[in-house]
Amino acid sequence: MAADQQLLDALAALWRIPRPGPTNLLSAPAFVALSELCDRRYSRGKATFALSSALRSLGLPCGLPLDQAGLALDLPTAAAALDAAYSRRITVRRHICPLDLADDLPPMSFGNTRVAQFTAEELGKLFDAPRLARNFPALPLEAKRLAQFHWLVVEEEIEVDPRPESRAAPFMFTDMRQDFGEIEPHHGRFPPAVEGALFFLLLARWEEWSTMLEVDWRGFLVPWIYTLDEDLFVRPARPPSPDDLTLEPRIVEDRWGEEIELERPSALPLDDSAKTELQLFTDAAWTELQAARATPLFEAPVVHFLVRAFLADGIDEVMAHMTAIEAALGLEIDHMRKLRPKPDPHPKLSATERVSARIGAALTDAKAAENYKDLFELRSAFVHGRAGLPKISTTQRVLARNLARRVARALVALAVHRTRSRADVLDDLLRQGIAYL
Repeated sequence: MAADQQLLDALAALWRIPRPGPTNLLSAPAFVALSELCDRRYSRGKATFALSSALRSLGLPCGLPLDQAGLALDLPTAAAALDAAYSRRITVRRHICPLDLADDLPPMSFGNTRVAQFTAEELGKLFDAPRLARNFPALPLEAKRLAQFHWLVVEEEIEVDPRPESRAAPFMFTDMRQDFGEIEPHHGRFPPAVEGALFFLLLARWEEWSTMLEVDWRGFLVPWIYTLDEDLFVRPARPPSPDDLTLEPRIVEDRWGEEIELERPSALPLDDSAKTELQLFTDAAWTELQAARATPLFEAPVVHFLVRAFLADGIDEVMAHMTAIEAALGLEIDHMRKLRPKPDPHPKLSATERVSARIGAALTDAKAAENYKDLFELRSAFVHGRAGLPKISTTQRVLARNLARRVARALVALAVHRTRSRADVLDDLLRQGIAYL
């Protein structure tokens, strides 16, 4: 088609620009000609920065070192990719999360998520190594070193803004009248899709599998996330470094008996039962969790606080676990007696006792109900700034995690096939739980 040939000709003019290219590519005649052609052809508004990002990802030859000239895509492939970018309605966003300090975990697959250890070649595909190399020719992806770790990979489909420039430079389309200092109370550190996957994994018995509780109950840490968007108009971030993960020296002997210092990932060792039980975290279990999260029982921010506890340190971790329990099994009427029904069937119960009773009923465990009251006393001492607050022991820290995890799992079980309101379900738990106080 004539239009296709026009696009090829316009790209060819750019591909012929000698290294190191113009000082300002955006004002180069060949770039301006291509930009105007795309503006007319796709009617998406001016897309100067978007087009610049796309050309970089396609391997504009003048932007590549001579020894990496082979990274440039051939013209027909580049033209087809550029046309697809302008026509795109949906993009795949891939969140690649290292599981630092992870022991030998079994591969898992659920929803749009995978947990696995990948080869260097597989990681190269996940990170789209050629595209990264075109954007950062001096910063190679160290796939071989990164392949020593386990990974959580979450993919999600996102509807794109039809305006390429808003995808490449969203700050240019920001409403400057908004309150930039406002706080969204339950906005997480990680994207919601990643938080959902982490919540699923955090329902596992990590604190019971850990063999080094005084070091950490967690089976892994997620120190950072690398997010890659398939949209050519979104410039990728620089490649991650394995030096930001936990590696330890490893001394081996070569075939001549000489010692060689290598490196390997450090790990938080787990009990052997972890591998067996983690195999139960299947797509079917994930589907069950999604159904539970769609019920009224998950209207409260249980997911937010359980994940927040995983990401927090020190007292903030314990506080987040306690808040996760209250979010799961607490009601406003627990604290506001005037909202309770008349007559109140449990007038003498404090807010703490009401949540404690629900814990006993949900877990059928009187000891758990008592443990919550003890932990709540610790929490209150911290919140109210009491003097002489003792250190929180490993046992208490792990107990808070254990209770929060068990309550979250119980909530999933309660939510399955439930159509009643959250208040009705928790009222039933309160009535059943009186016997556990």
